[in-house]
Amino acid sequence: MTDAPTAPRRTALDALHRALGATMTDFAGWDMPLRYGSERDEHNAVRTRAGLFDLSHMGEITLTGPQAGQALDHALVGHLSALAVGRARYTMICDSEGGILDDLIVYRLADEEFMVVANASNAQVVLDALTERASGFEAAVRDDREAYALIAVQGPESPGILKSLTDADLDNLKYYAGLPGTVAGVSALIARTGYTGEDGFELFVAPDDAERLWQALTEAGAPVGLVPCGLSCRDTLRLEAGMPLYGHELTTSTTPFDAGLGRVVKFEKAGDFVGREALQAAARQAESEPPRTLVGLIASGRRVPRAGYPVVGPDGTVIGEVTSGAPSPTLGKPIAIAYVDAEHAVPGTEGVGVEIRGTREPYEVVALPFYRRER
Repeated sequence: MTDAPTAPRRTALDALHRALGATMTDFAGWDMPLRYGSERDEHNAVRTRAGLFDLSHMGEITLTGPQAGQALDHALVGHLSALAVGRARYTMICDSEGGILDDLIVYRLADEEFMVVANASNAQVVLDALTERASGFEAAVRDDREAYALIAVQGPESPGILKSLTDADLDNLKYYAGLPGTVAGVSALIARTGYTGEDGFELFVAPDDAERLWQALTEAGAPVGLVPCGLSCRDTLRLEAGMPLYGHELTTSTTPFDAGLGRVVKFEKAGDFVGREALQAAARQAESEPPRTLVGLIASGRRVPRAGYPVVGPDGTVIGEVTSGAPSPTLGKPIAIAYVDAEHAVPGTEGVGVEIRGTREPYEVVALPFYRRER
């Protein structure tokens, strides 16, 4: 006898998504909107106007106490105790061999309070690891996944939309910073962060307030063309922006140095941290002779590469593997991110292709990202 499959969890906005006609999908154990209509239209709305996302599947974990910062320094690869109150930092949690368990954003909410935001698929792994790694410090780890809904408004019109609903000082809110405030009468942590390559905000609110806030943002954004957006366009947006996705570019088989993100590892911080020795070895190898490098690929034709497709050199030898691929609405061509042998990773390298269902399709090697917004 086998256990019955567990039904996907639903966010506080689930009924609203269904009322809007969203196509729903099981993502990391959550029932999430994949798209509401055309994913291309949703993508283009974020690039040119604004899009509204439900990100309530993300996992929030709070650390408090006089040594919360030191506990995070030990548990993660970054120097979080040096983070100023009100700022955020992109970082990673690695295992003892340097493999990436997850990539994270950490917010410092107060002198003795930090919030770690983990990917939905890894939230329990991160919670368990932080609980274990903080055990020797004066710090408490709290699972706050049920305490928050997360709504993001992204795109060039997002500052104007949010300004119409809050008195918070958004003009002086820097990228990767957050402040407490009220949006449309709802208490929120207002963070200038995102996963689209555009300016935007992520709003952490109580689940009971999520629908009220979503409706207020929808009404405020209607005159400038804001639309609800699903996971599908979020993936093409982050792909164009060269942002890694856990389970694709980042895995326990890769280190931050493999992914070209060695800058997030802070060896200069005081004390030991999990994975330090292995990551020092990975840093030396990346500097002397990296085995493979993460690059961008742009198609000459129309066939779309997918994760796992082999990348081949001029003689047909496999030189790498696609980690993510999709049609790019902004470039008008299929694009991919791939790990390739270092000797073939230089932008402009000729003769590189992707094997797509037995046919070699030519691709141009480019530096990431594919798209960078004008600031």
